[in-house]
Amino acid sequence: MSSLYQDLYIRRLEDDDIGSVMELMQLIVSLLPSSDYYAMDDSGYFREHIRNMGELYGAFADTQLVAVTVLGFPGPGPRNLAREYGVPEWELLRVAALEGSAVHPSARGKGLQRLFVELRERRAAEYGCLHLYSTVHPDNEASRRNLELSGYEWKFSRLMYGGLPRHCYAKRLNGHL
Repeated sequence: MSSLYQDLYIRRLEDDDIGSVMELMQLIVSLLPSSDYYAMDDSGYFREHIRNMGELYGAFADTQLVAVTVLGFPGPGPRNLAREYGVPEWELLRVAALEGSAVHPSARGKGLQRLFVELRERRAAEYGCLHLYSTVHPDNEASRRNLELSGYEWKFSRLMYGGLPRHCYAKRLNGHL
């Protein structure tokens, strides 16, 4: 899957892109007001999502990766936060997670966060998912606002990812939860 969006080329990422993903993520995390805003993952996390657990998409300005987003399929195991907000066990295989998005400062203000939400929702629906969730740092107003404007509802808050505070937002694809 690939497409043009404004002056950016959007495509699904592959193993060969992981080095560029890591460089972009490290840069973006270094520019955040607090490193608590984003739980930085290693290359193995991205590789596992590309191969087995989901999909990664990137936005490119010419050949430069300027934004990345992750769609995850947590399965029925303990990583699936959907059971914490009431999704029944028999629907856990129909849950997808908006695992994260990051946009280089040069590409901000183009609506990429919302475009990425729409892209991941569409892909999740194509896989037959009914439920989506995402976690966000309580002080990350831009990400919270984008989720809320996309119809996601706050479900709970707790410490995650090694003790970092997070809100969990969720949405049912064929209506509200």
